[in-house]
Amino acid sequence: MTSNDENAKPTTHDAASPSALRVAGSMERRRLLQAALAVGGVGLAGRALPVRAQAVELKLGHVGEPGSLFQMSADEFARRANEKLAGKAKVVTYGSSQLGGDKEMLQKLKLGTIDMAVPSTVMSSEVDLFGIFEMPYLVKDRAHMGRIEKEIFWPQIEPAAEKKGLKIIGVWENGYRHITNNRAAINTPRDLQGIKLRVPEGKWRVAMFKAYGANPSPMKFSELFTALQTGVMDGQENPLTQIYSAKLQEVQKFLSMSGHVYTPAYLTVGIRKWNTLPEGVRRTLEETARDTQAYVYEVAQKQETELLGKLKEAGMQVNEVDKNAFIAASKPVYAEFGEAVKGADAMIDRAIALGA
Repeated sequence: MTSNDENAKPTTHDAASPSALRVAGSMERRRLLQAALAVGGVGLAGRALPVRAQAVELKLGHVGEPGSLFQMSADEFARRANEKLAGKAKVVTYGSSQLGGDKEMLQKLKLGTIDMAVPSTVMSSEVDLFGIFEMPYLVKDRAHMGRIEKEIFWPQIEPAAEKKGLKIIGVWENGYRHITNNRAAINTPRDLQGIKLRVPEGKWRVAMFKAYGANPSPMKFSELFTALQTGVMDGQENPLTQIYSAKLQEVQKFLSMSGHVYTPAYLTVGIRKWNTLPEGVRRTLEETARDTQAYVYEVAQKQETELLGKLKEAGMQVNEVDKNAFIAASKPVYAEFGEAVKGADAMIDRAIALGA
């Protein structure tokens, strides 16, 4: 409904009468008072009314599709954090690469244009020491990962990320990675000869599959489905949760259970923006990030069994690989990493010892 003031049309006079001037003045004062009430929150008695501050939105981005472990982890973290923050800030998640690919989001974290992200493999291209999690068959299980996290990750690797403007506030999971392709079942590294294989944007994954004989090519996850569908790529490697949630079973025939790498995921913030948040908000986010890990591991373990069954039902041909052959073919990758990254050999030896 429109007001009378909005419908009124100005009247033209040759000379304004005193009564007309009084009416006009009264209307102008009423208009100014209404504007002041709307903008300033002023009460009729002239006292300022309290104005509720709008919660700061903290953008959390990831590349996972709906139903992926990334999506479930991020949403659970946001739910828990927002409950504790009670309006002081609000975590809002953006999946499916809405805020960019992994590399783009890391850059945005450094610039302070987004607040949080959940990178995985790509961290090895940002900070050399993260390459330890790119070494084939290093992490035996989640208990072993827990010991590596406590004794190696937090004391040595995380501080190296901070020097690059990034801070890890929680270690979650991407998962054990397996190979899919459209040519044939992969039993040994020799079967990968000549296969065009999409890999994440991490240099040690490229080195690994070159050592195995494949033709690896880094590519954004958001571009993967189309690349497989059109034949630009023959295959790829990912945890089951990423394979299923991205519907790769629709464009891939063979699933070879190589388990060649266990990849953590890292809830990451940019130090520039992080340091502007109130201390209480930062503390809540850090505590919630670490507390969410148990939920992430529980869901990941459940998905491993359930999703394998669903991928079989979808028509994928599943086979086990000769892991001893893959382990033997991985030795050059360890040697190259040890030579290229200072302190890597000692770190690898310690990580292996923690799995004994």
